[in-house]
Amino acid sequence: MVKVMTDQWTLNRLNFQGRWQGRGAWFGRDAEDRLDLVTPVRVVDPTTYDISFSDPETGVWDGSGLFFAPGGHARYDISRSTYNAGCGCWQFQGAGGQSSLEPDLDRRRFGHEINLFYGRSRSMLVLIWEPVGTRWRLQLVGAVGFRCSNAPVPEPERPSFRTAEAMLEPLRGWAGVAETFRPQPGCIGQVSAPQPSVFVPDQFMRHEKTAVMQDALVFSVPEYLPDAVFQLEIGGLLGVGLFQQLSILFDANSRLTAWQRRRFWADPSKVDP
Repeated sequence: MVKVMTDQWTLNRLNFQGRWQGRGAWFGRDAEDRLDLVTPVRVVDPTTYDISFSDPETGVWDGSGLFFAPGGHARYDISRSTYNAGCGCWQFQGAGGQSSLEPDLDRRRFGHEINLFYGRSRSMLVLIWEPVGTRWRLQLVGAVGFRCSNAPVPEPERPSFRTAEAMLEPLRGWAGVAETFRPQPGCIGQVSAPQPSVFVPDQFMRHEKTAVMQDALVFSVPEYLPDAVFQLEIGGLLGVGLFQQLSILFDANSRLTAWQRRRFWADPSKVDP
């Protein structure tokens, strides 16, 4: 079967268009300076992202209930001509977001926003590291289970899990496909051709900070960025029998080299490379 190649701006529009609402839960450091991933430091309900396009080339991003924006609200014009000038945006069909390409002391933040889509659901995870002394430490984790209010039929609720092991071990051996996208400016970058892949939970749960969040999101990342090659792992159990995984790969200089998206299905007949 011939695959139609879709540019990054078009994927961005197809993924994000909608009026998204959900409960935002943000987790940070407790009184003893430990990262608490159980009790949120702040809950924002609702968080709303209204993303619309007047034509295929231009649109408006309008958000409220935002964690970082002054007053919790921001509005931006968006367009193909200005999209991804800094090379940190990435899109696959059904997954998209933005990443810091490397730790930047001037910005004091090393952050990643990952969105996994299924139907008219959007599961968002935000990970932010900040410099502490000479090292970069995970300071904040945010999760939002968005649903599109424009959807004709409500999306079903996701199952909840107490641990990453309980969530991921039943997925061992699921067949799927892997695709790769590398940082480049603008919209012309293309996702690689899909390659066969098999899910191995041990390869996902590679870091000391491994946790399950709301909306069946899961992640495994280092608490402190290492001075070596590393990768971040984020996933979501989206719908019945589909697990989507996003790996963010870094070289020994902590420079982002690629985003790799994998999709795994319980039913092997659904795998379509």
